[in-house]
Amino acid sequence: MDKKIVAVNAGPRKGWNTETLIAEASKGAEAAGAVVERFDLFRLERYTGCISCFGCKREKFKGHCICRDGLTPVLDAIREADGLILGSPNYLGELTASFRALYERLIFQNLTYNVQTPCCNERPIPVLLLMTSNAPDTGYLKLLGNYQQTLSRFVGPTEVFVSGNTLQLKDYSKTDWEWSMFDPEAKRKRHETVFPQECEKARQLGAALVSQG
Repeated sequence: MDKKIVAVNAGPRKGWNTETLIAEASKGAEAAGAVVERFDLFRLERYTGCISCFGCKREKFKGHCICRDGLTPVLDAIREADGLILGSPNYLGELTASFRALYERLIFQNLTYNVQTPCCNERPIPVLLLMTSNAPDTGYLKLLGNYQQTLSRFVGPTEVFVSGNTLQLKDYSKTDWEWSMFDPEAKRKRHETVFPQECEKARQLGAALVSQG
């Protein structure tokens, strides 16, 4: 039976950097023989982050978020998957609110508050966390290190990949304000030369996910 990989896009923009890297990682997984199920968090029915109902702390629901909303199919799919691809742009030094909503519910359902067995996830799966940012990719080690550590503990071994200094617009000259913080030509050149290499790296990481699962 083919392995199943779930790919989750926590970015709002269709066809841009985050979605592109997720698509490339998914291609790598498919080339390695996996079936990929895709979710776009910005296009789901309404959902929230964790509401702290503690339903997942009851024995009959352990490992299952009992809140039923647009995230339920995503959580259910991840629970049955052999690997997980997560992608989000960086907004104001963090991942998106949509990512955080999924992250809270994905992690908290497996947290037991029991010293002997703090995690009730009996089926760890490998995770690939992709992040894109318009700033250089050198300043996010602590942020992503925290996510990597927590995801590794409660979901499965996690690999992190960052694409920084990304191209945000096709034509920066058409903005109402002058975006003088950026060098549009340098960004365009990077997008044409470096970003394709990052896409290839994402494909490789997606394929590696299948061999780990």
